[in-house]
Amino acid sequence: MKHKLQIAILFGGCSPEYSVSLESAYAVICHLDQKRFAPVLIGISSDGQWFHFTGDAQKIVEDRWLDPAFCFPAVVSPNRNSHELLVLVGQDVRSIRIDAAFPILHGKNGEDGTVQGVFELANIPVVGCGVLSSALCMDKDRAHKLAQAAGVTVPASYVLQKDSDVEKALAWAEELGYPLFVKPVKAGSSYGITKVAQRGQLPAAFKLAFDYDNEIILEECISGFEVGCAVLGNNSLTIGGPDEIELSSGFFDFTEKYTLKTSAIHVPARISEAKADAVRETAKRIYKTLGCRGFARVDMFLEPTGRIVFNEVNTIPGFTAHSRYPSMMKAAGMSFEAVISAVIDLAVGE
Repeated sequence: MKHKLQIAILFGGCSPEYSVSLESAYAVICHLDQKRFAPVLIGISSDGQWFHFTGDAQKIVEDRWLDPAFCFPAVVSPNRNSHELLVLVGQDVRSIRIDAAFPILHGKNGEDGTVQGVFELANIPVVGCGVLSSALCMDKDRAHKLAQAAGVTVPASYVLQKDSDVEKALAWAEELGYPLFVKPVKAGSSYGITKVAQRGQLPAAFKLAFDYDNEIILEECISGFEVGCAVLGNNSLTIGGPDEIELSSGFFDFTEKYTLKTSAIHVPARISEAKADAVRETAKRIYKTLGCRGFARVDMFLEPTGRIVFNEVNTIPGFTAHSRYPSMMKAAGMSFEAVISAVIDLAVGE
């Protein structure tokens, strides 16, 4: 009988999106094909400590996993020939083979290429995007520039550093026009983002965005609504059914993303099939331009004129059974279990 592949599932992390990671990782663990894959659970505390977690997965979603009875300090061996997790149990160092790593880590220190680099250094296959594409997709400015070079429409924007001239920044804002968005260049889940309606709101928006990154971006407000596309594959791509975010007001901030208090997500999007095809083709172009592999969710805006404008790529999107990515793949005929198996197979080359 063929042995089960040992899949390291990473959760937690020192990121503002720690709690989101716990929910996504729990869902992946619960929907993993246990006949083919054996999970090796690696929890990363909010202060960056790595542990091999041996307890019940329910403790993860409840954020009760960091318990000395079930957590043992662990590191990934950088030796390219060993493919193992080294676990400190008392005075003993035990090794656990890892056939592939599946980071379910959202935002900084997980989705930005840093963790991917650890496993690529160790020659352990990574489920999802690698170092370069992860770093590029986390960087809104550089992702937009590359996509624009490939013929994709992007919002007008300006980037500021902490030492940038404030008067120049205010002039740029006038040029973009109000309302506009102020965002950290590298952050996820809408952390640090402000929709600015007038000049007087800019200083507070700048301060908030700089709390999350050392670069921020001023971006024009695109009319219309957001559409997303789930993309799966390396060379040959499977595209999920595009979805649509319906907002009652404001923008799709952290609260709306995870509670849908006043907004709704429609799968499939309420657009013509011709426009849905155009959205899919744009998502493919962005995915390939940014070097994505495995899976990612490409977010765009659809203007009333029909113009498609690139927003961002989430290389590790929300991964609960009811998250946008699995829902779009379900609309394309793939169950959540099938999606998880497919992305692992893409990593290990099966």
